[in-house]
Amino acid sequence: MLAMRTCTIAPTILLVDDSPAMLKYFRTVLELYSYRVHAANNGLEALRRIRDGFIPDVVLLDLQMPHLDGMQTLKYLLKLRPGLKVIMCSALGDPEKVQQARSLGAQAYLTKPVQHLYLTAALETCLHPPSNPNDTSSHVDPFTFVSAAQ
Repeated sequence: MLAMRTCTIAPTILLVDDSPAMLKYFRTVLELYSYRVHAANNGLEALRRIRDGFIPDVVLLDLQMPHLDGMQTLKYLLKLRPGLKVIMCSALGDPEKVQQARSLGAQAYLTKPVQHLYLTAALETCLHPPSNPNDTSSHVDPFTFVSAAQ
């Protein structure tokens, strides 16, 4: 008798960052954890991809980018795809920016340099939210990951 194998598709992450070094770093880390990774060099490219029908499981979005910054990109992404899961990522750990990202609909806010543990925890929280939103026993607020830099 043949054993049945369950085939699961790895979650897809859209990286949006204007730094080629950061794109390479995040791609390397995420592929090590078996995520499928797509990259956009700026907010306009990310919006074009979403408008053209690409639907990632999570967007990892840099805050500081030319032309269209991360906050503006976040607003437009969520207008195009309400419910899209977005994690903001920046070297700025400014509490006002963190609150702004949260109020605009970001699931988490990570500060660079991002430790693998914080990144994977934020991604897992986005991908597997608690089934009961009132049950916080096994759920960590992803906005607690803002102090990732040590």
